[in-house]
Amino acid sequence: MRKARLLPTLLTYLLLIVVAIYVMIPLMNLFRIAFDGSIKTAPLDFRLWPKQFSLDTLIRVWQHPAQDRSMWQLLQNSLIVSGGSALLSMTLGLSMAYAFARLRFAGQRVGLFGLLLGSLMPPVALMTPLYILLTLLGIRTTLFGLMLVYTAFAMPFCVWSMRSAFQAVPKELEEAALLDGAGLWKTFWLVDLPLALPSITVAGLVAFLAGYTEFALGWLFVESSENVTLAMALSGMVNYSGAIWGSLSALVLLTGIPVAVIFLVLHRHLARGLLMGALDS
Repeated sequence: MRKARLLPTLLTYLLLIVVAIYVMIPLMNLFRIAFDGSIKTAPLDFRLWPKQFSLDTLIRVWQHPAQDRSMWQLLQNSLIVSGGSALLSMTLGLSMAYAFARLRFAGQRVGLFGLLLGSLMPPVALMTPLYILLTLLGIRTTLFGLMLVYTAFAMPFCVWSMRSAFQAVPKELEEAALLDGAGLWKTFWLVDLPLALPSITVAGLVAFLAGYTEFALGWLFVESSENVTLAMALSGMVNYSGAIWGSLSALVLLTGIPVAVIFLVLHRHLARGLLMGALDS
């Protein structure tokens, strides 16, 4: 019996090892290119370690990543836009998600279907109406305008995700709070919101990453170098003549540091949120 179970277990571990190698080799090559001082334009051979270890490329990119902006300015723009869009998506989507999860009203299914349809539409389909709308409002070339654009694309996912989180909260807890004299707002604030917070954190992080890594829409709405983000700076390094792979790899590493820090800080909430969704399913 044990021998019969041993073969599937070995095959499973073998498959996981192959997947891990498939994922790790590009990352290791990225580190190698970023710290290899012998690479001037593009790598000519495959290595897992630098031929000539050097921090010069990393320091040069840190001091002058793109155009006339410093690394801190690019990072500040990225955090303002992506963090602002995540906060707006969660704040504006909380009441909508709770209403779809707990209340019954006319047009509920139509509204949910509309949100789902909006999340499935490609961003290019909304470029023209958003361009016209933000131009009329006079905020098209500002960071706040770009923040609103990213919020519009992140809202449907956040609402659907937070709706599932509120549906997972037992109704008996709300009824007990109402019987104890708590109003609807107090019940939401003290009962539903703390229990759904891990899943809300996951939705906010997804919205943050969507804004942090997006660059195609950014070039449409940003005209000044003062509003360029890290993702836009990365895309700007690749042109018709190719790319300087050492500088590109170094900027990719620097861009990933804030995301890694956020994951380390929120990993407990993320694990609880993903587990909550699995249990709800």
